[in-house]
Amino acid sequence: MHRVSAGMAPVPASHPQVAVTLVLLLSMLSLAAGGKVLAVPVGGSHWLSMREALEGLKEKGHEIVVVAPEINFNIKPTENFTMKMYPVPFTQEEMNKDFHAFLKGGFEEGSFLERFIRTYQRMKRLSDFAFISCEYLVYNKELMRYLEETKFDVVFTDPVIPCGQILAEHLSVPSVYFLRGIPCGIDFEATQCPNPPSYVPRVFTEHTDHMNFLQRVKNLVFDVQNFFLCDFMYQPYTKLASEFLQRDVTVLDLLRKASVWLLRLDFVLDYPRPLMPNIVLIGGVNCAHKELPQVCSTEQQ
Repeated sequence: MHRVSAGMAPVPASHPQVAVTLVLLLSMLSLAAGGKVLAVPVGGSHWLSMREALEGLKEKGHEIVVVAPEINFNIKPTENFTMKMYPVPFTQEEMNKDFHAFLKGGFEEGSFLERFIRTYQRMKRLSDFAFISCEYLVYNKELMRYLEETKFDVVFTDPVIPCGQILAEHLSVPSVYFLRGIPCGIDFEATQCPNPPSYVPRVFTEHTDHMNFLQRVKNLVFDVQNFFLCDFMYQPYTKLASEFLQRDVTVLDLLRKASVWLLRLDFVLDYPRPLMPNIVLIGGVNCAHKELPQVCSTEQQ
């Protein structure tokens, strides 16, 4: 049986309707006909999930402004949102090549050390693209002037790339995070949610939540990789945020300021774990919404 630490609030149940799962977000917006939402997405499948949520907000009467680099994965101009695209110093071909190499690595065999080195190298390359994009965003004077003058009510962002957090801090507006998880586990530290390596299986171990002593030791050893992942992924953003905001700040500091965390998780498929009151599970956000057929006759008791 899984236990929740004392003082933890009850975990809200997952709900399949996007509009319902965003109640906390909507409650933070102004009481006028609609609020102004600044969306800072991450490309690829991250954007496909966020786009559905943003369309739900659009239907509620909110104004959506999406900021994204001209070179990205899947983020294309649309009439549903105001798209603000900015230039970056690399090509789509360069990004596609490294992304496909990263995906291929997930199916390659080898020892833990070999897989770790390959993953590290390829993630570092993709991380460089994301960081350069963020750097060109915050130092784009014309675009930043527009964002400052628009007076947004909330920043809606995927914190796996902490560019949205930097903008939220600069604009002094609340932030809502929309994510599946952060590779190195810094989201657990930011939310102060327990994540003990002696009980929660780590990547590449192929363990379940039922481990013997030696498996728990192995799980703890594998957790060391998170220190390296966090370092190469987020140390550049710490420097960028400190320079741009003109004060010492870390990525962890920025993550802790989130008003609401919307997690694309569901405990039917994911390991149950304690959550904080401002964390909402929205695991059904990508599911088709269909009514179940009536199996039993209405005449049956």
